[in-house]
Amino acid sequence: MQYPAMDAFAAPARAYPQLWRLLLGIVLATVVYVLCFLLILAALALTSGLDGAQTWIVRMGQATGPTGTLLLLATFLGMALGPFAAARVVHRRPVATLFGPRQRSIHHFLVALVISAALFGLSALVPRDIAIQPNITPSLWLSFLPLALVGVLVQTGAEEILFRGYLQQQLAARFASPLIWMVLPSALFAMAHFDPATMGGNAWLIVAATGLFGILAADLTAKTGSIGAAWGFHFANNVFAILLLSLDGPLSGLALYTTDFGPEAADVLRPLILIDMVVTGLVWAAIRVALTRGSPPAIRI
Repeated sequence: MQYPAMDAFAAPARAYPQLWRLLLGIVLATVVYVLCFLLILAALALTSGLDGAQTWIVRMGQATGPTGTLLLLATFLGMALGPFAAARVVHRRPVATLFGPRQRSIHHFLVALVISAALFGLSALVPRDIAIQPNITPSLWLSFLPLALVGVLVQTGAEEILFRGYLQQQLAARFASPLIWMVLPSALFAMAHFDPATMGGNAWLIVAATGLFGILAADLTAKTGSIGAAWGFHFANNVFAILLLSLDGPLSGLALYTTDFGPEAADVLRPLILIDMVVTGLVWAAIRVALTRGSPPAIRI
């Protein structure tokens, strides 16, 4: 693989690349995430009482209503703040280095977002043998849409900062092989989505699909030298999956439409997951071509 931009992207992490620092950083990031989650619970308890807070916890876990889903997305703020703390405290580098050059990150985010939105939108027009049903009224959906977009932006950004920013950079600072700094964070990203209780017989297929997305996002990050493209790719994907058309069941609370089946319909869902994996690969290829066309000759690492 040829990733000249990854060398510059990982450069800030090379000042303190020790593995013990990475492990300590992961511990610190986990602590920050848990503390942020506890702060949200404390705020719910203060505003709704203990019984009300327990009710909201259930709603967050189910995420079948708009407010519960928004609260669930808000918990990802801690996932973003964790790597910030690790980079600053453990590795003594600016938080901004987790993103890559600012202008490049913003530009690549927007390019990837436009391409992804266009291609995901076109793929949604292809006839499929599934029925969809209204989930929430358009007026209610529009009233939640601004906060919902911010929530998805936070959720996808947090995952990109952690997996494609912090972990990919720190591993690349220590190891030369992409088999380590690209595959390991992607495997962790995939396993974080392992949910056999919800996905049943498709749980491992979801892991494979998520792992594929992780590899493709890691490739975009390494090829462009910022998390901008991966974040735009991820954001567009999740806007479609969370805000436009969701499976009936968990994490459907903000969707305008849902399918008439849930994740328990393993046989119906399996071919759709495989199709989505193909579409994801095509979107990645389009983004990659658009952002790397005319780039300088690559050097092998």
